[in-house]
Amino acid sequence: MGVAAVRLNHAVLFVSDIDRSVDFWTRVFGMEVIASEPRMRAYFLKLPRSGNHHDLGLFGLGKDAAPKRPGQVGLYHLAWQVDTIEDLEAARMVLAEAGALVGESSHGATKSLYGVDPDGNEFEVQWMLPRAEWGAYENSAPVERLDLRSEVERWSGVGTADELRPILDRRPE
Repeated sequence: MGVAAVRLNHAVLFVSDIDRSVDFWTRVFGMEVIASEPRMRAYFLKLPRSGNHHDLGLFGLGKDAAPKRPGQVGLYHLAWQVDTIEDLEAARMVLAEAGALVGESSHGATKSLYGVDPDGNEFEVQWMLPRAEWGAYENSAPVERLDLRSEVERWSGVGTADELRPILDRRPE
């Protein structure tokens, strides 16, 4: 039997300028700093609607740290889910205004925006179709052009974040 994990709880990033990174994640994602450890130049941040202790840890290496190089072995990106397609549309504006938006695509079951933080760490902001609508996308992950306007028209008002509660939360007592 493998590890009985139920979900990814948080991510931790090494960053060069800790103050710049804390500013980015709190300003762009609305995260709040819930704890810090000054001796380790570490901050722990939480999303406003999260039930986690923290969702993101940031460890400052110093402004002289070598920059991340794209395409090397290591973490490619983090994916942050939003509840509605309107939330994704609003995220597009926020990321564009922050100069962080670098791409967007439809992966069938998910509609995604891509951004980078000040250190070049890539992240995805994604909205997931209702599970009952996955159909052919159940076992595929295409990379197609995202027509966000059409997706907003089709899926307006549909929230899907509650569908993703861990299975353990759904077990009858």
